[in-house]
Amino acid sequence: MFSSEAKKRISLVLKRYPIKSSALLPLLNLAQEEEGFVSEDSMREIAKLLDLTPPKVYEVATFYTMLNLKPIGRFHLQVCKSLMCALVGSETLLKWIDQELGIKPGETTQDNMFTLNTVECLASCGTAPMMKVNNDYFEHLTHEKVCQLFEDLRTTGKCSLATGPFRWPDPGMLR
Repeated sequence: MFSSEAKKRISLVLKRYPIKSSALLPLLNLAQEEEGFVSEDSMREIAKLLDLTPPKVYEVATFYTMLNLKPIGRFHLQVCKSLMCALVGSETLLKWIDQELGIKPGETTQDNMFTLNTVECLASCGTAPMMKVNNDYFEHLTHEKVCQLFEDLRTTGKCSLATGPFRWPDPGMLR
């Protein structure tokens, strides 16, 4: 099931962990890299590699929202469903997404461009309403920004609204 390149990487991962089962998350991530999601076949293969039961692997795979158990669209939209984000507009954001793309959480657009999921926390409470698209954060969203974002993603595959990767503040600035 895994490619020959992935099998080489699996060997390297397993060497890093004195207890084989500790390699579970890295191998699940590798499976997702390979297929775009974590399939039942890959979970069974990982279980064999780590001497675990398939249900144990499934338990871990279903716990983490970063792991997808079915194919997703080119753009994975994640909206926080925690109380703080709900208080500042995540429900409104979900309505805008439904209005613009015609999908609800757990659904993918007909063209397989967009998949929408809700997650527990994206650690950006102060910038909500916000969403994560693949690995980029889009913050302080308005209906207009959401429309622009989807238009940009459809036409160019990227959007200038992204705030980029999080950077820890310079420790000198905290004094």
